[in-house]
Amino acid sequence: MLALSKLNLARSAVSSVTATSLRMKHTLPDLAYDYSALEPHINAEIMEIHHSKHHQTYVTNLNVTEEKLQEAQQKGDVSSIIALGPALRFNGGGHLNHSIFWETLSPNQNCEPEGALKDAIERDFGSFDAMKTKLSAMSVGIQGSGWGWLGFDKANNRLALSAMPNQDPLEASTGLYPLFGIDVWEHAYYLQYKNVRPKYVEQIFNVADWKAVGKRFDTNC
Repeated sequence: MLALSKLNLARSAVSSVTATSLRMKHTLPDLAYDYSALEPHINAEIMEIHHSKHHQTYVTNLNVTEEKLQEAQQKGDVSSIIALGPALRFNGGGHLNHSIFWETLSPNQNCEPEGALKDAIERDFGSFDAMKTKLSAMSVGIQGSGWGWLGFDKANNRLALSAMPNQDPLEASTGLYPLFGIDVWEHAYYLQYKNVRPKYVEQIFNVADWKAVGKRFDTNC
């Protein structure tokens, strides 16, 4: 009877872990617009490849890495847990960064901030145009691949800009809450803009959804 009770307890534990694992699976977020919706600023081919291939790869690899992490944790394998850190950072960051990226782009011409976000930008940068100039220069100047970010420094109650390499996630790396990011990996623009990164960065502001950015600011800052 005791053996049966232990067996049922073990099965319950396995079922619980499996259910948790299934709940924790990350998925590729749907876009709120068609791949062609951001043309001519970002063409449909780039959008489809960027979303359905590149972002999907980060999601897939993040799920695989988290499964390996769970196994390592169950075994108490500290060495393997540590070794998985870079993959978690890269693929987890890639998933987080791109999810915010799609959310804050739109074909709806919401190209100017309003309300509390507008006030904060003017307070911390002098003007929206001044912020755009600084963020653009920072993004263009990133060596290799990475992201230029507008974030919010909760500790000091002010907006701040930051350049992040590779797929390093802004909040986990700097403490800044991510509001709007510019992806300057070549897969985000090369098929259309070739090596002219400044032109791509200029065009991204034509499809930036400042209403969505403002919602992130109002909700989290």
